[in-house]
Amino acid sequence: MRQVLLFALPLLLLTGCVTKSKHEALQATLDGTRATLAQREAEKTTLEAQLAAEQQRARELGEQITRLQAELAAANTARQTLEGEKAAMLSDRSRLEASVEEMRAALADLSRRKAEADARIAEYRGLLARFKALIDAGKLSIKIVDGRMVVELASDVLFASGSATLSKDGQAAIGEVAGILATVAGRKFQVEGHTDNVPIRSSAYPSNWELAAARALTVVKQMVEAGMPPDRISAASFGEFKPARPNDTPEGKQANRRIEIVVVPDLSSLPGFEELNRAAGN
Repeated sequence: MRQVLLFALPLLLLTGCVTKSKHEALQATLDGTRATLAQREAEKTTLEAQLAAEQQRARELGEQITRLQAELAAANTARQTLEGEKAAMLSDRSRLEASVEEMRAALADLSRRKAEADARIAEYRGLLARFKALIDAGKLSIKIVDGRMVVELASDVLFASGSATLSKDGQAAIGEVAGILATVAGRKFQVEGHTDNVPIRSSAYPSNWELAAARALTVVKQMVEAGMPPDRISAASFGEFKPARPNDTPEGKQANRRIEIVVVPDLSSLPGFEELNRAAGN
């Protein structure tokens, strides 16, 4: 589109058939396109930086595993030497065995953490690949927020101002998203509604809490109709209280009017989960 505008603008100016108002409109369209492209580039840069950070963490864990493997090999060698002198050094051998077991446990824990980091990177890349067409079309973005993968859609595209009824384009977009997310095995999702800080007081929505909640529930129902299993999805409302950007500009307010579909973390992979389950009698 940018190339067409860049080509058409000078052509129209040369023919002398474009009024000043049309020229200004074309220029505004061109400026808007450039701003949109710059925003997409900035989002891409942010995503790449987040991915690079995850990759660096995986590399660091790999280096730690290598060091511990070397330490474990050295400890085993030392233990074998001490076994020949166990009559005189029994206590030392006991301490060494305890140290070896600790290192083995640490190595196993680091291996597990590295595997989880690799899995998160692979899942993130896979999600980006699945949504590439929609991302390139500017219908949504994918980001990492508080360690969670988030699919973000601007609510202005989905809903009219002050409404929780999906537009036709919104229904189509949510249907596409649901179809893709339903193929992500073993994951649950939470649809979160967000607004800007402009107050709303109507009979249907006394505050932004109700509006954001109604929009989130509308998206959930649309996703279920599009094939998302209902036991894998839930809704939440943050109203105006979790802004993505400051509300002091029109652009900031627009960014805050959004629907976020969060990939719910698998808590069973957290350290201590099994112990907590046992303590709870589960």
